Amino acid sequence: MDLASAVGLRLKELREAQRVSLSELARRSKIGKATLSELESGRRNPTLETLYALTKALKVPLGSVLHDLEPPAKISGDAVDAVLLERFEADTSVTETYRIRIRSGATQESAAHSPDATEHIIVLTGTALVGEVANPVLIGPGMHGTWAADTPHLYRAPAGDVEAVLLVRHPK
Repeated sequence: MDLASAVGLRLKELREAQRVSLSELARRSKIGKATLSELESGRRNPTLETLYALTKALKVPLGSVLHDLEPPAKISGDAVDAVLLERFEADTSVTETYRIRIRSGATQESAAHSPDATEHIIVLTGTALVGEVANPVLIGPGMHGTWAADTPHLYRAPAGDVEAVLLVRHPK
């Protein structure tokens, strides 16, 4: 099964498990009903921004639609390419580990995640401008940063691609 079909099936399963109609999910996520239908049927490739909007509307972490895919899913957004490496579910939280690339000169603004979600980045190469939109910080190779992900936040590579590891923690 290709990526679009696998992710579409997961989205549909999550939506139906919560007894949410296609129309209601479209309204909550601000994603068009036709687009959502194409995603669920595997006829449209998902973007990182679209998946975040849908998983936020369903109140589940992004990894809920990406975990256990073979090969691991690479999802791209305006500036970020992400591969889910690991998903750890504990009694009180879900922690997802991603290998990310922030493309040179590009900026991606991410909408707020679930309440009390946090993100932690370790930069492997390059220099990233990351964190809360109102107060981003520069993080260089070997450095790390943390920010609240329940507010809008951004990723930017001001000069050259950035390779990093990103941990996203969602309280249950």
